[in-house]
Amino acid sequence: MEEAEGARFLLTEGVVLLGAALASVMLFRRLGLGAVLGYLVAGVIIGPHVLGLVGGGESKLDIAEIGIVLLLFLVGLELNLARLWRLRREIFGLGLAQVVLCGLAITAMIFVVTGFTSGAALALGLPLALSSTAQVLPSLKSSGRINTAFGERAFSILLFQDLSIIPLITIIAALSRAPADPSVPPGWLLAVYTVGAIAGLVLAGRFILSPLLKLVGRLGERELFVVVGLFTVLASAALMEALHLSTALGAFIAGVMLADSPYRHEIEADVEPFRSILLGLFFLAVGMVLDVQAVLANPLFVVGMAAALVVLKTGVIFAIARAFGFETRQAFSLGLLLSQGGEFGFVLFTQAQDALLIEPEAASLFSAVVTLSMATTPFLLAIARRFERGKEQASIDGLEGPEAAEQARALVIGYGRFGQTVAQMLMARNVSVTLIDRKPSQIELSSTFGLKVYYGDGRRIDLLRRAGAEQAKIIIFCIDDRSLDGAHLRTIVQAFPHARFLMRAYDRRQLIEYSKVNVAGTVREVYESAVMMGIHALEELAVPADEIAEVEREYRRRDIARMEKQAEAGDLYAAKEMMFRPGSPMNRGECG
Repeated sequence: MEEAEGARFLLTEGVVLLGAALASVMLFRRLGLGAVLGYLVAGVIIGPHVLGLVGGGESKLDIAEIGIVLLLFLVGLELNLARLWRLRREIFGLGLAQVVLCGLAITAMIFVVTGFTSGAALALGLPLALSSTAQVLPSLKSSGRINTAFGERAFSILLFQDLSIIPLITIIAALSRAPADPSVPPGWLLAVYTVGAIAGLVLAGRFILSPLLKLVGRLGERELFVVVGLFTVLASAALMEALHLSTALGAFIAGVMLADSPYRHEIEADVEPFRSILLGLFFLAVGMVLDVQAVLANPLFVVGMAAALVVLKTGVIFAIARAFGFETRQAFSLGLLLSQGGEFGFVLFTQAQDALLIEPEAASLFSAVVTLSMATTPFLLAIARRFERGKEQASIDGLEGPEAAEQARALVIGYGRFGQTVAQMLMARNVSVTLIDRKPSQIELSSTFGLKVYYGDGRRIDLLRRAGAEQAKIIIFCIDDRSLDGAHLRTIVQAFPHARFLMRAYDRRQLIEYSKVNVAGTVREVYESAVMMGIHALEELAVPADEIAEVEREYRRRDIARMEKQAEAGDLYAAKEMMFRPGSPMNRGECG
């Protein structure tokens, strides 16, 4: 009887949680405020401190943290060890500077404003230096910026923040006024556990997971990929939890181990729905645990401290980013992106409370500060996007985005001299085309010829969705720069698997990158025109036509062979002996 009652209770809570999330997220999306704020507000309303429709926010927060674990696992799938090694300066340089300098600045502010002891101020200030991985990473992924230079630097900071959880717990334990907990290992042993666990996960990925995935692939059972993916995430998280380490870090390492697996796309597609649901539940739970009474009792303190936190972190991160070579606009955007408090702050505040460094009331107040700062993120991101557009804003206002276009069979991204030729050939056969460009001057010029070009950055996945990429038959990138690299292109291709992709490659390096992505074709932008110029030059030098044809055939053959070897080796200098050099023509004779 009690079991049946408990099942009905869980069913009722599930209906309330999902119903509140659905209504609130739809409303906030409609208002342009983002899903995260919708989840937070829904959690506050149905939580024990307002309507009381659902209780046990802390227990739900523990379960929902699996959403963060899954998020880090999916991010790990997009990175491999070589790429992480390339980012080592950003992770351990930029990331370390952000955590240390922000932590000390916030500690000083709390010490001056509240009059807390130095130990209490440090136990509160260091956790507030951390940002919300659960908010920032989905934003970077949805905008297609996770694989850009800006996105990689932001991710590097977030990754170091996750690594810093263990040192921060050690610092709080060292300041503790409570009797030592014999169940928690000392800090030096946690560091040993961390190295050992990472090494163990690396070996498990190489010698257990890879053979297991090959077996599953041969069996052809799709649901087994779901089982393997979830097992990998939960097993790695459980191992780290047992060692008192960061579960999210364990999941991230597991993802990195599978980044080079040929089956990673299947795993990513199968795990993604679970990540979305649990991450939404996490933000609901954050809203539920917010002590509204504590906020109402000290509204000016909570609001003022949240505002000071955002302003201070933005300023410090801006200064650090400028010191690391960021442009002014990107540095300010990074500061706004990482200015909120993070979900791991709740964990560290509990540690500080158990260590008798802060009172329960202080833990509730600063948890409210973190939650309120997280609620500001959608607004700050909107400000950052407007700021990044800078001087172009005046000319951008009034330009229509691709969401206003009718559904077309083809999307052409970039309507310069290259894209114009491609698009007009499609139009000649009455193929419906949506034209997208990010240069207002080009859009305005095109309008004088009676052509509608929509404004937007076609490298962004969210913009491509608004343009109808999920229904388009072909997507053609005619961008005149190197801004779209192979890793970024791969995420776009994965997002729209039913479309065919044609790519304009800026140079040989970009062509090598694109050769590793499943696209229908690539065109090196000046290749054919350069070959034609070479033919014309030989004609002007009176070289016989049959010899010119032979030169063209041999050059094209060697170029294709070189490209294959360069792509295989990942090295621009591979097969350089196949290049023609002065004094070494095909037949060793003089031409012309």
